Amino acid sequence: CSSSAHQRLHEKGDATTDNVTLPAIFRAPMRPDIVCFVHSEMRKNGRQPYAVSEKSGTQTSAESWGTGRAVARIPRVRGGGTSRSGQAAFGNMCRGGRMFAPTKTWRRWHRKININQRRYALVSAIAASGVPALVMSKGHRIEEIPEVPMVVSDKVEEFKKTKEAVALLRRLKAWSDIEKVYASQRFRAGKGKLRNRRRIQRRGPLIIYNQDNGISRAFRNIPGTTLISVDRL
Repeated sequence: CSSSAHQRLHEKGDATTDNVTLPAIFRAPMRPDIVCFVHSEMRKNGRQPYAVSEKSGTQTSAESWGTGRAVARIPRVRGGGTSRSGQAAFGNMCRGGRMFAPTKTWRRWHRKININQRRYALVSAIAASGVPALVMSKGHRIEEIPEVPMVVSDKVEEFKKTKEAVALLRRLKAWSDIEKVYASQRFRAGKGKLRNRRRIQRRGPLIIYNQDNGISRAFRNIPGTTLISVDRL
């Protein structure tokens, strides 16, 4: 587990004299089973209902020929003079028929999650973010940074220019994580390209601040970075 005392880093990248005691949340038990369960249940709350049309597959006049004609009893399209006549209809095994158990919009799409489970998952995820091996296993390039999580001076919250933010990340040896994001930018495989989700990229550093005195504007144009207020965790 991560040590309780962390050095606060100066905005210029060098260490300051004062140490910061990490909150007890970083010593919380890590339960990947609870994190996985809560995450998958919360993901379900963003779904939109979908269903096939109630009429699809049944908009034809078809009736079974009955027994005695050496064909299956499935309903068959009436009439003649076209290849469609005499074809089996309606059944889920038929070409042009309805599906088995047509989907309905009143499926139970959303999920309630126990609030204690949600809180447990949150503290467990935050505690995992303080273990370098787990952070690196997710693909983050943190080999050169002094420690994780990295605590930086409050003056960083007053940055307003992207070049200041870039210079800070370079000084803290965290820029390799951004380079990883640049290298991962690509087109999505599959239908998402047609649905305004063309480009995808990896996640980069997570920056947590107390007061937004310009820091969100400084970091927002660096790809892969995520900014969250400490109150919104």
